[in-house]
Amino acid sequence: MSNEKAAELLAAVRAVESGERSATSFFTEPAAGPAPRSGPRARPGGPESGAAGGPTGARGAAVPPPGRAERSGRQDGPVTVPEGVRALLAEGSAPEELARRVTETLGEGAESVLRADPWQLLAVPGVLPEQADGFARALLGDEAGPDDPRRAVALVVRLLERAALRGDTVLTPDALGRGLAGHAVPDPEEAVRQAVDAGAVLVFEDALDAGPVPSAMTEGEVEEEERPVALLVGLDRYALAEESLADGLARVAGTFASAEPAGGPADSAETADGAPAGAAGTDDGWEAAAGSASTSSARELIRAVAGSGLVTHTGGEASRAEVAAALVAARALGLRAAVLTHTDEGRERMARLLAEHSASHPDTDPDSTPAGGDAAPAPDCATVAGVLAGTDGPERDTEGALRVDVLAVCDAPQLDAETAAALLEALPDGARLLLSGDPGVLGAAGPGQVFGDLMAARYCPHVASRTPDPGPIGELVSGIGIGELNQVAAPGKEVVIVPVADPGEAVHRTVQLVKDSVPRALGVPSAETQVITPGHGGSAGTRALNAALKEQLNPGPGRFGGFDPGDRVAHSPAPGRTRIGTVSSADADGLQLACGDRRVTVPPERVPETVRHGWAVTAHQAAGIRWPAAVVVLPGDATEALTREWVYTAFGRGERHLSVVHGAGDALPRAVASAAARERTTRLRTLLTESARAAEAARAAEATEAAEAADG
Repeated sequence: MSNEKAAELLAAVRAVESGERSATSFFTEPAAGPAPRSGPRARPGGPESGAAGGPTGARGAAVPPPGRAERSGRQDGPVTVPEGVRALLAEGSAPEELARRVTETLGEGAESVLRADPWQLLAVPGVLPEQADGFARALLGDEAGPDDPRRAVALVVRLLERAALRGDTVLTPDALGRGLAGHAVPDPEEAVRQAVDAGAVLVFEDALDAGPVPSAMTEGEVEEEERPVALLVGLDRYALAEESLADGLARVAGTFASAEPAGGPADSAETADGAPAGAAGTDDGWEAAAGSASTSSARELIRAVAGSGLVTHTGGEASRAEVAAALVAARALGLRAAVLTHTDEGRERMARLLAEHSASHPDTDPDSTPAGGDAAPAPDCATVAGVLAGTDGPERDTEGALRVDVLAVCDAPQLDAETAAALLEALPDGARLLLSGDPGVLGAAGPGQVFGDLMAARYCPHVASRTPDPGPIGELVSGIGIGELNQVAAPGKEVVIVPVADPGEAVHRTVQLVKDSVPRALGVPSAETQVITPGHGGSAGTRALNAALKEQLNPGPGRFGGFDPGDRVAHSPAPGRTRIGTVSSADADGLQLACGDRRVTVPPERVPETVRHGWAVTAHQAAGIRWPAAVVVLPGDATEALTREWVYTAFGRGERHLSVVHGAGDALPRAVASAAARERTTRLRTLLTESARAAEAARAAEATEAAEAADG
């Protein structure tokens, strides 16, 4: 893109954002097709709210809006590659091994799709733009030019998909323009317009400043106020997920009734423990539960949950006890309570914590105590993924809604927009939702920053825990969270720094720590010590460290697709979800894994994509999991990957011991002192602000009408 074109694009965007120019004028003379979606929408937040972008069947089973791959017929599982696809790839000088991925992504009609639009090859994972350009030139000859509309659409979609990998749900037009310029697109503004006209992307106008709530207007008045807006472009899959999520949050906050379980007495004749529903969850009972809580933070959280349908809660590992106290109090009051975590290991930790609180909780409602005087059973505990897959967690009613009155979600910063939207869709009207987590950890693997946006919008009551994580590790991590790398006293060798000169020494010292030093000095066996490093590649990445650790801890020929019984593995069935386990065996069905209290079978064709050796993992894979001991490796060739959030997450994975194999020099204190992670480009904060603004305007109008009626 020329400097002149870049300046024109930037000027156009600034004019839209300032209100001098409409978003419609940015896309000159759009062809007939799907109209750009202007947002944010009005969202009543009532029970009729549905999931974004698609029809719904039973509640909680929303049909997601199609992305590019779904529109083309993406298939799951083993596929048969048509000969026509192989022949077409050969004609386009593309490697034959690409045929399976092409068929998986584009479906059985892949040949006709690529004949009509060779740049759809970009939809296939691993294909680069220059490779798609070469394929198109081989098929189209001189007709394949840099200004081909099909190329423009494919590149716009690709840039948005790459942005989603970085956590963004939308992009600004100037960000898209810079990306398109890097691929020699001659007219970025026209390219974005073509993508909108083709229905491949959506355009949004989001208010830059929601401003004050307008006074109620009399009948016939029309508001002509010009408001500055931000112009944003996004894939329907992610952008509409945020709209669905905003709808769901408004519905939960708007349908809450403090004195009744979800559904009301008419729909809930009995609570989970058999007590009459009408008496459950009274204000007096909640206050008695708060009064008996052991800490001031727990008392504050219980009162917040009692009085609101939506609450956010922040704190470190120790603050999970406050979530447990609130849930056990709800259960003792006869309400159906459940808690979800990000990982299986987190679920097991939370289950133990809930059991401890249930055993010691003074029951506030005698009707909810089972015969024999024992405490009420602990609330249900499951993973978010398990609940959405329907494999564990609370039961669902005939409409697909979860049978819960209070739902807490720990590790809430790991919620991406799509996952959170699906979870809200499954929550019944009138239920309470508590979102809890540590805002200092690495964010969601998928696009969106749900927890951060919700807190920034100040949309609901918020409780910040005042309970610090204990011990030298807790003190160290707390300092990192505010940008300080402090030297802490560790008389029991809770924190040990191991300086190294180069990555080779880092690997050697790491193996030594896991195999000998930590077990001998601290009594923590190698099986309970986890290595964490910045990336998979490099001379001290997970591949190099796992090879060295396997040789020392579980040598073998790797007879099961590179794995042997006893190997520690990291199983990642989906982005952002990692289970740490061990290989039990293998058979015709696949690789057999023991992941905590779960037994998992990974089909042979999925093993290369989803299973890695797991003695060493990245901090992203380790988020939400804790081990008795952690060895964090900071090689000198990976310093660019270090951020405050990365260090905070990695250092916080050890419960009793943390060893830092330190070869990063002053890059470590610089990373800790640096500003927090960049803000992801999302729409949720604006949508929530507009939702609150609309609700306040509606309340003001109702109050005015009521006053006028009283005067009349």
